[in-house]
Amino acid sequence: MIPYGRQTINDADVQAVVDVLRSDFLTQGPAVPNFENSVAHYCGAQYAFAVNSATSALHIACLALGVGKGDRVWTSPITFVASSNCALYCGASVDFVDINPQSYNMSATCLANKLAQAKKSGCLPKVLIPVHLCGQSCDMETIHRLSKLYGFRIIEDASHAIGGKYHGEPIGNCCYSDITVFSFHPVKIITTGEGGMALTNDAVLSKSMQLFRNHGITREVDQMTHEPDGPWYYQQIGLGYNYRLTDLQAAFGFSQMQRLDEFVAKRHALAKRYDEMLSNLPIVLPWQHPDNYSSFHLYIIRLKLEQIGRTHRDVFEALRAAGIGVNLHYIPVYLQPYYQRLGFKPGHCPEAERYYAEAISLPMFPALTFEEQDQVVRALKTIISA
Repeated sequence: MIPYGRQTINDADVQAVVDVLRSDFLTQGPAVPNFENSVAHYCGAQYAFAVNSATSALHIACLALGVGKGDRVWTSPITFVASSNCALYCGASVDFVDINPQSYNMSATCLANKLAQAKKSGCLPKVLIPVHLCGQSCDMETIHRLSKLYGFRIIEDASHAIGGKYHGEPIGNCCYSDITVFSFHPVKIITTGEGGMALTNDAVLSKSMQLFRNHGITREVDQMTHEPDGPWYYQQIGLGYNYRLTDLQAAFGFSQMQRLDEFVAKRHALAKRYDEMLSNLPIVLPWQHPDNYSSFHLYIIRLKLEQIGRTHRDVFEALRAAGIGVNLHYIPVYLQPYYQRLGFKPGHCPEAERYYAEAISLPMFPALTFEEQDQVVRALKTIISA
């Protein structure tokens, strides 16, 4: 079975982990700040905090922005459930902004219309979480402008997008947001096994996120309520969580960072080849905005079902039967049973539901060979032409 995604690990990655295993630090040592500094420097952000998952990063980002009971957080319906769950963890309510039919990211037009209506009814969001699906940035310039007009804060869910660019600058520089979040899950652009990171240029937010990831504990004298009792002293000054990344994972991530641009370039080469080989089929190929440079975490096609004569499920299952490990990213979050119990119903975001009825993610990862890619294309052609 050719998977839809797979990590790429070399001897240098293995040696980096072995070196930590033979060192004095397995959990919190020098590898964590080294990894944080490498990502911050690459992206052009001032502060970066490694955590044990992108979900944890989203959670501490919401907490740092003061999200709580009575607040509203909006995000995209086409994302993993963590993008909205993080707000629920804080006691806030969530809502969803429909997607752009070309990029599948949050529609800036739908957002503007929804904000105008929300202002009239007095229910504007406190925080917006746009999601950079597949690694292509949302229209952050427009979203940022709307944030100034309506007074909300922005967390970029860039879980798919490290190595991508927006207007020629690295995604993660927080030029148009308060906080940006990356994921280092095994199928993402780089991996730490499990892990995530939150980046910001705001010194106040950075101190908050640092506390929230480590039980609310500080060793900084200027944050304490009184002079320390001795060099061993620390204080818990808030309620935080054990969201720390280990030195083992951080060393792995730092090693992976050395090949980030190479990974993204390989993904682009594969995407271009898919585009060429699939151009004459009754499918919609991924659209790329000319001002964006996607990290191409995913390669998503949409089936023109009226021309194919087979159902979405038929095509999906036939590809799996042919040894092609396709997937579907994602089911609209509000269609999940938990969210329907919160009051959401089908029809809430029509474009997202049309997308869901047609989308399939084809295999995309740097180690995918041309022979394997040819196998994917042959299977797809056979199935939709039958």
